[in-house]
Amino acid sequence: MIDVLQLLWGTLCLRPYVFIFLAVYLVAGVCHLGWRVTSAFIPLGYAVAWLSEYASIHLGIPYGDYFYIPATVHEELWVAGVPFMDSLSYVFLSYCSYATALFLLSPLRFLGATPVVLETHRLRKSSLVLVFSAILFTFLDVIIDPVALRGERWFLGQIYGYRHEGVYFGVPLSNFAGWLVVGLALVALLQQLASTTALRPGRLPLSWRYPLVRMLGPVLYGSILAFNLSVTFWIGEVLLATVGVFLVGLFVLMGSVWTVYKVEHLPEHAIICHLEDFPGSCAAVARDSRG
Repeated sequence: MIDVLQLLWGTLCLRPYVFIFLAVYLVAGVCHLGWRVTSAFIPLGYAVAWLSEYASIHLGIPYGDYFYIPATVHEELWVAGVPFMDSLSYVFLSYCSYATALFLLSPLRFLGATPVVLETHRLRKSSLVLVFSAILFTFLDVIIDPVALRGERWFLGQIYGYRHEGVYFGVPLSNFAGWLVVGLALVALLQQLASTTALRPGRLPLSWRYPLVRMLGPVLYGSILAFNLSVTFWIGEVLLATVGVFLVGLFVLMGSVWTVYKVEHLPEHAIICHLEDFPGSCAAVARDSRG
């Protein structure tokens, strides 16, 4: 037990950025979905992620044939050949993808300069959000995986590799297919937790009283992209960084245009439907301001 605690502490010291992102997830998740859903998703999401990685390093499914390099096995926590921090990161990666999908697919209203996301319980558990969240989750890995594969050139370290070099900066396309499948599983799990009545918060979450807090999920998503692009530039991978900036820039441009369109074409029933699920939301002020 003492050894596990020491290795867990070593993980915290060796991978502080993972726990910073996790802390943001905790704040964002509690304010958005409540503490029960947020806390339950940590062990359950971790279990799904760990199982997918364990299966892949032994069977080549779902990510393809890759392997971990246990160079830090005496410095940080590993679980049956898989780095603890790696599986743990899937929790906040999938949540911020889900939160961003909800932001982009929900009607949007502004109170001054403050965006109010008019999501509903129906949209939260919809197949559209499920699929879009999994795509956003996979897009994160399109930016993350190539630079992580070059971990020996930055503070991540070389912790894994592929037995057969892939076509996308060394990453095989099977890896992204695996991320899409696992993303579907993780978001479906999160949707199930969020739709479970017993796990819903007893009072209105902070995000509906202070709508800027609701933006923490999308901000976390953008921060993870920015962090990995910054590392890509830092290690001198100019072509990889340029491709990454182009892809992220295209995503931001499309998201911005769509957001402007949503704001300019907001139907009245969007606010009504939102308030039926979240009475007391500050969207009521937005409704009154429309006259």
